[in-house]
Amino acid sequence: MTNHITTTWLGDMKFESTNPSGHNLFIDAGEESGGKGEGYRPKALMLSGLAGCSGLDVASLIKKMKLDVANFKIETEARLTEEHPKYYDKVTMHFHFYGANLNEKKLQKAVDLSIEKYCGVMEMFRQFSEITVETHFHNE
Repeated sequence: MTNHITTTWLGDMKFESTNPSGHNLFIDAGEESGGKGEGYRPKALMLSGLAGCSGLDVASLIKKMKLDVANFKIETEARLTEEHPKYYDKVTMHFHFYGANLNEKKLQKAVDLSIEKYCGVMEMFRQFSEITVETHFHNE
């Protein structure tokens, strides 16, 4: 399968990018770089892609395993290198699960399956980053 994305310059530092979902997004630089901050930053968007990819896996597994989870979120921190081209050399993902009846063992298995087997974006990140994943359970 091939994805086809069209990214069109809208003037200054702003672009509009298509997505196979039909939902377009805007990319823009911050004011310090000549933009107006009216869109996503490309490197940060990569982190959203990483968290979103793994999050979709985990959400699917929560449903499949019939787990009781009130909410979950993924906090992602990444360190950029000092030299150009700057890239993320270290990434830490924190999976936070909230609920009254959390099955910690099965939730950990869902996270592990995503990061070790299913998430293609994770596999791409492994080519250039050291990735750490931590799981946190918040029993309410």
